[in-house]
Amino acid sequence: MTVPSPTEAAEPAEPATAAAPAPRRTFGLAAATALVMGNIIGGGIFALPATVAPYGTISLLAFLVLSVGAVLLALLFGKLARRSPVTGGLYVYPRDAFGEFAGFLSAWSYWTMCWVSIAALAVAVVGYVDVLIPLHGNHALQAAVAMAALWLPAAANFAGTRWVGTVQVVSTILKFVPLLLLATIGLFFVDADNFGPFNASGQSVSGALAASAALLLYSFLGVESAAVSAGEVRDPERTVGRASVLGTLASALVYILGTVAVFGLVPHDRLVDSGAPFADAVNAVTGSSWGGTAIALVAVASITGCLNGWILMAAQMPYAAARDGLFPAPFARLGKGGVPGFGVWACAVLGSLLIALNYTAGPDTTFRVLVLITTFTGCVPYLLSAAAQLYWLARGSRERVRPAGLTRDLIVAALSFGFSFWLIAGAGYAAVYQGVLFLFAGIPVYVWLRGRKDTAETSA
Repeated sequence: MTVPSPTEAAEPAEPATAAAPAPRRTFGLAAATALVMGNIIGGGIFALPATVAPYGTISLLAFLVLSVGAVLLALLFGKLARRSPVTGGLYVYPRDAFGEFAGFLSAWSYWTMCWVSIAALAVAVVGYVDVLIPLHGNHALQAAVAMAALWLPAAANFAGTRWVGTVQVVSTILKFVPLLLLATIGLFFVDADNFGPFNASGQSVSGALAASAALLLYSFLGVESAAVSAGEVRDPERTVGRASVLGTLASALVYILGTVAVFGLVPHDRLVDSGAPFADAVNAVTGSSWGGTAIALVAVASITGCLNGWILMAAQMPYAAARDGLFPAPFARLGKGGVPGFGVWACAVLGSLLIALNYTAGPDTTFRVLVLITTFTGCVPYLLSAAAQLYWLARGSRERVRPAGLTRDLIVAALSFGFSFWLIAGAGYAAVYQGVLFLFAGIPVYVWLRGRKDTAETSA
């Protein structure tokens, strides 16, 4: 019997399931960067300025802090993708470091974040459709619009990953250019009196900063897109990190300038109650309603393109876990276009149920509740991924860590962990409570699947 070397012993065991077909490497640097930008710049930027306006202009400071944190996460995922350049990303990293249960919790939490986020995006589109076609506050009609916004891109996903990549590039260009124009030209029309108080929440500065950041994190979800889709990315060891950083930096630039423009163009008291803050900002620049109509069209196209990418992400995470026997087997089935079809159906159905359940409280409350749940469920995989990187660094194996970059990698991983922890704390008790319920609901699923897997391996 040959004794394994320490390096060989450190490698994770191969899954007991059958080998999956080789992934189609359809995403180059441009498509991968567009996927990151397209998933980051979606419905969040179009709706969140009004959502965080009650906190005051301290939310602009929160945007700066989040931008730095998002870049740190992009660097972290780029490093981890060099080690595990496969589809699944945020599921694979904790699984390799801590075992199957940690991998399952990360996959379950991220999957929950995806379909909850998809529901929130679909809700965000309603305010801009209302600019184009007045819905008159009819909740049933608003829910129907949100359902349509969800199911149209879900149907498009069955065309395959190549189509998804093309849609992401086109939709990213369509939304990035108008947003950048508003973020630059709009600054010349800013009125300082519109900004309102620095801290309008009545909380402490640190409390208001954390609370507004927890809401704003929703606008940065997607920084991990290239890492999750690494199996479809060409030369993932290099491309994932570059695409993550480039996409995050470009998105952060548009976010910060665009939000400053909105805060300076729309009076604070109006912004708090706005259902389409970017449309109101463009109307303030043009002095008429045609500008708002144009930005509403851009917002609808943007959110639809973002949903297109997020639905793919929601299907890929459970697909990777199902290949290891840690998610129900139907999630591992690929359609003709290379998209896990059952995963698409599952997230679309669950997102629809969440829209229907939450619309009884009204669209404003719905969006806020969904956003805060995604903050918790999204940060759990971030925490576990940062912990996985710290684990590999602590092991000090030359195969895992380049000595020259040890200090840098430690700083990035430690700050990413602390950043994710801070955001969970800022989400508030209600969001953490609901998020924990979603997370713990997956434990019986893991127990059942692990029991069946162990039984099959014992029989074999």
